[in-house]
Amino acid sequence: MLAGTKNLKIIKKPFLLFLPFLIFYIVLILIFATNEVNRDDQGRFLTYAQNLLHGFYSPPAPNIDLGNGPGYPILLVPFIALHLPLIYMQLLNAVFYYLSVVFIFKSLQQLVSFKITIIISLIWACYFTFYEQMTHILPEVFCSSIIPVLTFTLIKAFNPDSPNKRKYLFLSGFTFGYIALTKPIFGYVLMFMIGAMVLLWITNRKNINFKKSIAILLIAFATTIPYLAYTYHLTGKMLYWSSFGGNNLYWMSTPYEDEVGSWVAYPYNPNLKENIPGSGALIQSRHKKDFDEISKYTGTERDDAFKKLAIKNIEQYPLKFLKNYFSNNGRMIFNFIYTYETQKPGTLLRLPGNGIILVFALFCLIPTFVSWRRIAFSIRFMLFIGFLYFGGSLLGSAESRMFAMIVPILLIWIAYVFQRSIKVKLEIE
Repeated sequence: MLAGTKNLKIIKKPFLLFLPFLIFYIVLILIFATNEVNRDDQGRFLTYAQNLLHGFYSPPAPNIDLGNGPGYPILLVPFIALHLPLIYMQLLNAVFYYLSVVFIFKSLQQLVSFKITIIISLIWACYFTFYEQMTHILPEVFCSSIIPVLTFTLIKAFNPDSPNKRKYLFLSGFTFGYIALTKPIFGYVLMFMIGAMVLLWITNRKNINFKKSIAILLIAFATTIPYLAYTYHLTGKMLYWSSFGGNNLYWMSTPYEDEVGSWVAYPYNPNLKENIPGSGALIQSRHKKDFDEISKYTGTERDDAFKKLAIKNIEQYPLKFLKNYFSNNGRMIFNFIYTYETQKPGTLLRLPGNGIILVFALFCLIPTFVSWRRIAFSIRFMLFIGFLYFGGSLLGSAESRMFAMIVPILLIWIAYVFQRSIKVKLEIE
């Protein structure tokens, strides 16, 4: 049983239960919000939203700009159309994050006890990384907020006793597709999973869960078809998700020993304040030749030029690329280590939360592998998404806000394993 009768009213009203967090998030944004939009790509998403208002998304060739899909800019369109101040778009993050806490709770209450459900939900509600992102007009808070919606619908869709399974199959597929439209890396995850699930279904056609998985993935793919048709029309390339991957891969392939694969804002702007004195001149001495070559191209050709140089670096310095890949693990989980950046005390604030999640996730790998076939299929499906996303993200320069997006999946998985593998007496009055 999930809970006794004394908890019944609370379980039925998670929107009310977590309402104080919505108020807290709103206050947090009102205190720390600014009108600065040029950092962390914020201005780019506002530009995409403005473009949509004018009937297009990217400029035509040769100046094609497809850095991200339209999933997040679509949400900004009404605010741009009504000429509302930026604070309204920032406050939208409070609503999204509050809803993510509610859907984490609703997901967990189908799998584990009430006590574990409430503890994990509170951990997510207090997750520090997104407190930093709350005031930014960026897609990570939104994306991590609809991932709990995906986990909720997946659990419903794969539960044989759940009513309206077809409805949840459709909702799972649509939600996954919209996530892919928001963060292109999930588009590649989607493509890989379609191929993998088709192969699994061929080897075991009697397994109804493989059929459901294929249905969900095909619905997700159908959700992305309008965007992929648009990118094909612009570029002439099939399944083209983003034109920014080459730049990230280039910096990940850097062969210089004191460069650890993190993205660098180059061409260097002398008006920017250097974190490390002299770093701007050093960057130019090392990368100007490459960027002089790349500057000959625009749009998708520029992206291809980045990829060509990156592949050349990887072929010539494979061990250095592996070192950069290892460093990228640190950036993704702990937001450390960066090239040409001074150490910041704020990094220490990520160590406890993400460190504990990492330790528990590593612990849960053993019972998961040992009991793989006995684990609920919805959990396995989520893990495929999470691990494919994590591994794929490490190929480009990553940050902790990217790891944070799959934390809901990890928390649900950890809670599930602990519920079934470990007996801990928790006293919550």
